[in-house]
Amino acid sequence: MFGQKPDSTLIDVQIEGLPAGIARLIGTFGDQNYIIDSAQVAADGHFILRREHPLPAGFYTFLLPAQKNFALLLDQADQHCTLRAKLPDIVATLQVSGALNTDLMYQTFRYQNQQEPELKRLAEVMSKADSKSPEYEQAKTRQTQLIDARKTYLQGIFKANPTAFFTKFKIAGQNPDPVDFRKPNGDLDTLRQLIHYRSHFWDGVDFNDERLLHTPVIVNKLRRYIKELTPQKPDSIIVVADEIIDRVMPNREYFKLFANWIGLQYENTKTTVMDGEAVFVHVVRKYMTPERAFWSTPKETDELQKHVGEMEASLMGRKGPDVRAKNMAGEYKSIYEMKAPLIVVFMYSPDCEHCQKDAPLIEQIYQKWKTLGVDFYGIAVNTTDAEWREFQQKNKFSFTSVFDPTNRAIYGKYFVDITPELYILNKDRIIVAKNLHADQLEEVFAREMLRQK
Repeated sequence: MFGQKPDSTLIDVQIEGLPAGIARLIGTFGDQNYIIDSAQVAADGHFILRREHPLPAGFYTFLLPAQKNFALLLDQADQHCTLRAKLPDIVATLQVSGALNTDLMYQTFRYQNQQEPELKRLAEVMSKADSKSPEYEQAKTRQTQLIDARKTYLQGIFKANPTAFFTKFKIAGQNPDPVDFRKPNGDLDTLRQLIHYRSHFWDGVDFNDERLLHTPVIVNKLRRYIKELTPQKPDSIIVVADEIIDRVMPNREYFKLFANWIGLQYENTKTTVMDGEAVFVHVVRKYMTPERAFWSTPKETDELQKHVGEMEASLMGRKGPDVRAKNMAGEYKSIYEMKAPLIVVFMYSPDCEHCQKDAPLIEQIYQKWKTLGVDFYGIAVNTTDAEWREFQQKNKFSFTSVFDPTNRAIYGKYFVDITPELYILNKDRIIVAKNLHADQLEEVFAREMLRQK
């Protein structure tokens, strides 16, 4: 029609054997997937996706009727293309016209699929054979040949298509080759090997190429770098987090993704790492500031900084704050008045199902350890005076238990996001453990008693 704008994106697809229905196009950003568009599939498996505005360059997946799907890798020049395939095997039959990067991706898929049966068979042989046997060595040699052939194949594609998005995408996803470092006695030096591997882990990634953020490759590498290649201890994670976030900071979108992703992994309710929220607090304090967090309003950053401020006082290694509040008899009881070498601060809510389940066990543990150097200080939260008294009487708590309906006694002291929350203070009232389950308490008691001897 005269005056009608041409389509910026026109993807013409026909898949023989596909039933009628809706084809949904799923986009990717970081670790998030989202529906970006859809098209009606005709009874002959034909559909066309048209868009006035182009798709961001990136990795996409068509979710098709009959629970079928296939992926696309699109750059700006790939958005007028034709795709033809047959069920049941879209990968083996897909013919691509006008989308170089998708074509290169499927060429690679097909090459890898040809190798896969033999690689699987070789892995089975190696898993069953002695590592010094001729059978193992023969399988290992053949496995190396196949892997080297795959690398040579990819290098050929990269050389023939040096500026293609596929080349950037595939190189970014490569892992460093392990180096056979040896100790003076001939043993494998695994620590040196890990350090070398980590130091070259990001070599293939161009942090100026924002197209990669619209693929799974960046967040998959980030997840492995932080969660698998870094010891899951707050101090270690913080060092690595600072190094990689500072490295990507010149690119705003990478900085935004990396700072938010790492911080959120160690938010109080999302991590099993002991004191993992120390990482969250650090990332927020350093990077989620009004000057740096360009994606947030000043009000949002202020609220976030206030939130982590409430968490800071109860991080491990810090002195546990004192709490002074009334017990059931109306007497003020203080943590610092207690004399036992170890103090458990037990924060609970009477209407919390996990608290109800753990309460009898907590009392049993107290009875067992009260003459062995452990005392308990219970703090009721998010409740009423009547509910607190009923809960305490029902569970026959014989340890100190307090409640402050104003919350002034505990505000900004022991952070609790989900009840029950358990902290352990040593003889110097330093927080030595937190985020515990009741059945983990005795293990910590034994460890700390040994340290105090």
